Amino acid sequence: MASLMENLIEVLEQECIEYEGLLGLSQKKTPIIVSGNLEELQKITDDEQESVGGITHLEKKRVEVTADIANVLNKDVATLKLANLIDMLAARPEEQQRLAAAHDRLQRAVHELRRTNEQNRELLANALEMVEFEMSLLQASNAAPETANYTKNAYNTGDTMGIASGRFDAKQ
Repeated sequence: MASLMENLIEVLEQECIEYEGLLGLSQKKTPIIVSGNLEELQKITDDEQESVGGITHLEKKRVEVTADIANVLNKDVATLKLANLIDMLAARPEEQQRLAAAHDRLQRAVHELRRTNEQNRELLANALEMVEFEMSLLQASNAAPETANYTKNAYNTGDTMGIASGRFDAKQ
């Protein structure tokens, strides 16, 4: 049982490291989204995918170790929670403290990752909304009515309202 708990603690600590790394990538992504640098955004997204792969591998290990612990304790693996294991380790305060610290650290990292990802999602939604607005503006300007401007020979100049230079100027 002691080695199973040690394995669980090690896997949780490794998961903490991976989640904290993923959190760092998500936090780096925020200013890149704001600046609109698509190349950097793609690089960070690729790095995030690698990190998620590592987390998935560690998660499988954690599930296996937890199932082994549940078998030894004769408990249902579906109802066995880390909080229960922490309480069960009252006789071993050092392991209990390490497991509780890993649990708390993992919870903090996941909570902060959710918050950062929600912020990034909102930024991406706003950027997409702005692109859609600009596309609509361009389409509307192409469909704008012609003015009734005539030359001195009574020919229509065919100017379109709102477009003086013939192209969209994003700085205006």
